[in-house]
Amino acid sequence: MDYLASLFSVAGKTALVTGGATGIGRMCAEALVQAGARVLIASRKGEACERVAAELNALGAPGSCEGFAGDVGTEEGVLALAAEVKRRAGGRLDILVNNAGKTWGEPLERFPWKAWEGVFSVNVAGLFTLTRELLPELTAAASPDDPARVVNLGSVMGSAPMGEGPYSYSASKAAVHHLTRILARELAGRQITVNAFAPGPFLSRMMAFATAEEEVRAKTAATVPMGRIGRPSDVAGALLFLCGRGGAYTTGAILPIDGGIACDVGHKLFEVE
Repeated sequence: MDYLASLFSVAGKTALVTGGATGIGRMCAEALVQAGARVLIASRKGEACERVAAELNALGAPGSCEGFAGDVGTEEGVLALAAEVKRRAGGRLDILVNNAGKTWGEPLERFPWKAWEGVFSVNVAGLFTLTRELLPELTAAASPDDPARVVNLGSVMGSAPMGEGPYSYSASKAAVHHLTRILARELAGRQITVNAFAPGPFLSRMMAFATAEEEVRAKTAATVPMGRIGRPSDVAGALLFLCGRGGAYTTGAILPIDGGIACDVGHKLFEVE
């Protein structure tokens, strides 16, 4: 266990998870708390973050959690959130999980302008601006042996053209993947790693249309090559790898957590039945 802890523990580290009250964000927050980190979670619904923080603190895990309100959908909101994180973190931030996201689905003929503006403001502009604002704290926590970590939430929809109607969401997640690589290249010299997850279907509010009801969930699972919906442990294992010592030399990666969806290209050119 000492060997495993040396690779995957985040004990004593401070982390911020945006959108940490629900879905994959909560899975990330719980994983970090269970592994010993002090975790800040923020979303527009501050009361929900406070409630989830209390639930995570009641687990008796070695880490702790604090919840409060924070909005990454506007420049003013990002600046206010960054200021609050700076105040709470005391000048050092070891881990930043840019999880907060927004989606929109509608037929091509009716897809509105505001679906682009709103989705990109959260998923791309908010992610970039918050990372930029917290660079002093990330840099202060970074060292050659133990870099600071940024983990962005992309999507399998940002890696391959799939789904019906989520035009701005899919395009925004492709932008997240590319921005992750850009920042990884630029921040490597500061000893900050930048990676992204490209998840498939998980039980979350954003995926409720495909996972909330048992019958629909079964149909969704059947479309995944591995035949199931993602579990919290799938996120936890990937996150603790990237944020622990085991992931200290990994940067610029877009890690698929999708049960094989991204490599299921569909058309089989030369395969004979």
